[in-house]
Amino acid sequence: MLYELRIYEAMPGKLPALNTRFATVTIPLWKTHGIRPVAFWTEDIGTSNQLVYMLAWESLAEREQKWTAFQADPEWQARRAETEREGPLVARVSNRILRPTPYSPLQ
Repeated sequence: MLYELRIYEAMPGKLPALNTRFATVTIPLWKTHGIRPVAFWTEDIGTSNQLVYMLAWESLAEREQKWTAFQADPEWQARRAETEREGPLVARVSNRILRPTPYSPLQ
């Protein structure tokens, strides 16, 4: 199992809209593509305009296939454009692919 840690830096004032898009648009579409979210976080102490989340993957090949299909999904593209009519919600994205150590409780 692999885990992808993604950090989205929201545009100023756009974190609430980004959270709404994940809750109402992104996660339901991920279900249709078999993308498995593990958890989502915002920071109480630290950078206040970030959404941090983790996805679970069986392999890099699975990630490539499912993420590419999701990005190309016409419904995602339309809904994303709709939520960004007044400008983009995300300024920057960073991500890391993580492999659990043998002693990690999360495998």
